[in-house]
Amino acid sequence: MSNILIIKHGSLGDLIQANGAIQDIKNSNKNSKVLLLTSFPYVQLMSRCPYLDGVIIDKRLPRWNLFYLLSLKKLLNKYNFTHVFDLQNSNRTNFYKNFILTKQIWSSSKTILNQGESKKKFDNYPVLDRMETQLIKSNIRIENLRNIDLSWCYTDISRLLKQYTNNDYILIFPFCSEKHSDKMWPYYKNLINKIKEFYRNKYPVLIAPGPKEIDMAKNYNAKVVLDENKSLNLNQLITLIKKSKYVISNDTGPAHICSHLKKKGLALFGGHTSAYKVSIGNDNFKTLKAHKLSDLNENYVFEEIKKNLD
Repeated sequence: MSNILIIKHGSLGDLIQANGAIQDIKNSNKNSKVLLLTSFPYVQLMSRCPYLDGVIIDKRLPRWNLFYLLSLKKLLNKYNFTHVFDLQNSNRTNFYKNFILTKQIWSSSKTILNQGESKKKFDNYPVLDRMETQLIKSNIRIENLRNIDLSWCYTDISRLLKQYTNNDYILIFPFCSEKHSDKMWPYYKNLINKIKEFYRNKYPVLIAPGPKEIDMAKNYNAKVVLDENKSLNLNQLITLIKKSKYVISNDTGPAHICSHLKKKGLALFGGHTSAYKVSIGNDNFKTLKAHKLSDLNENYVFEEIKKNLD
């Protein structure tokens, strides 16, 4: 029996999007143990993944921290990995290929390119297209890459639903990471007021903030969903999305979850990227884009919501 390592550090949306690829890798290597190297925030979630035999934490300390790199190398070498599937395809993971996991057979966006092909050009293709090409060229049979099953993520949130709503609800994700502030649409407060005015009590409006977003969430005219005054864990969050009536989100992790769950909803994009490139959107979960997010008027967004909500 051989051991196989998959590397996917995050973010949440990217990790969710990689679940189909992880399942395909496992199905193509049923007699091997498949482990995931990821960041600490995703360990609890991915430890429940039925396509993995274990999860290893990478603290991702600076590369000048030689003590950490040596300890990580020692840890990984204990598993005697024969193959590495680099689904992160970052400068860090390329560094790992050259200095930490040097004897394994690697699959990455660099190793699968034909002679003369440009990685810069390859990286402009949609995320799932790139992942599919990487796996096919690594002799992985594609079955689930675009049909991601997240049912293993679900957990019982009946207590929370009873606390915050007894009805269908609209779920809004108005925030984004600090380093990607250009993804944050500025008119959520006005939009929430329009939704509540138009639908009255038919659809309570909920916000499920991350740990650093709790105080900001209280500034919106919506119910802030917390579990004992703390942010929901990722299993609770995914289940909350699953059970929602409609979702409005920036281009963040929850948008990826909504897209793969084929939830009714809307993702808002500015000029930072496109829904096509990040593989978000379908007949249920639609997208709106403007070169500047501030050019997306809340009246226009609200009209799009009304078309699809009822």
